[in-house]
Amino acid sequence: MLNPVWLSTFATVAASHSFTDAGRQLGLTQSSVSEHIRRLEESVGRRLMTRDTHSLALTADGEAMLVHARVILEAMSHAESQFRSPRLRGRVRLGSSDDLALGPLPSVLAAFRNTHPDVELEITIGMTGQLYQLLDAGAIDLAVGKRRLGDARGTRLFSGRLEWLAKPGTVVDLDSPLPLILVAEPSVTRAVVLDALAMAGARWQMVCTSSSHAGCIAAARGGLGLTVRSHFLAGRGLAAPVNRAALPDLPEVEFIALGAKHLSRPAETLLQLLQDSDLRGEWDGE
Repeated sequence: MLNPVWLSTFATVAASHSFTDAGRQLGLTQSSVSEHIRRLEESVGRRLMTRDTHSLALTADGEAMLVHARVILEAMSHAESQFRSPRLRGRVRLGSSDDLALGPLPSVLAAFRNTHPDVELEITIGMTGQLYQLLDAGAIDLAVGKRRLGDARGTRLFSGRLEWLAKPGTVVDLDSPLPLILVAEPSVTRAVVLDALAMAGARWQMVCTSSSHAGCIAAARGGLGLTVRSHFLAGRGLAAPVNRAALPDLPEVEFIALGAKHLSRPAETLLQLLQDSDLRGEWDGE
């Protein structure tokens, strides 16, 4: 058993290169420091330090133990800090675009819930443009979605290039207007796609409009036309058109987390968790 007291003494000795200095820092006698090191070495059955009257050095096993000691002591410090702090209570009103809600967001919410079980989550799913409106109106505390064109607010979570998706095996008729399946206004994705097509001089026809990305995916699966999503969030049952290379290129969009001006402690805590989480890395697609 690795006693954390022994590990703390060991790490302090390794940093100070002195039993005497380590004892002074820890408020221990030199004999107590020596006893902690001796018992740690006995517990692992390895020599961790070599010393004489003039020098002290870690053995190869001591170097390895120092790595483990630091990890263990840091983990214990985080745990102690969490349980010393008052438990968070209250409610967080979170708005999320449905593509993130169907993709990587649940893992972050699970981590938040496990750590703060007394906080109630109220989740609103909507188009990113609607979430901006709700946030500005004070109806939600936090929003996660795409960055609105021309808006500098929010903390970037990750970027993803939009990709064309359709029913597998689809060959787009390039002599006809592109059959588009897009979410309704206000939608960042819709605005980005239509701007890109206008710049490319491409012709298009809106064959289906949906209030959600899930509806767009369903329509695309049915073979109605083309839809788009970030390649990190590509939908199951869809694929790039066979002649994808001939279609106009689409730009990247930024996924962001955005908080209201005045946040409660629970809302600030969830916002920090979102900002620290690599949502792109935590989810590998449907």
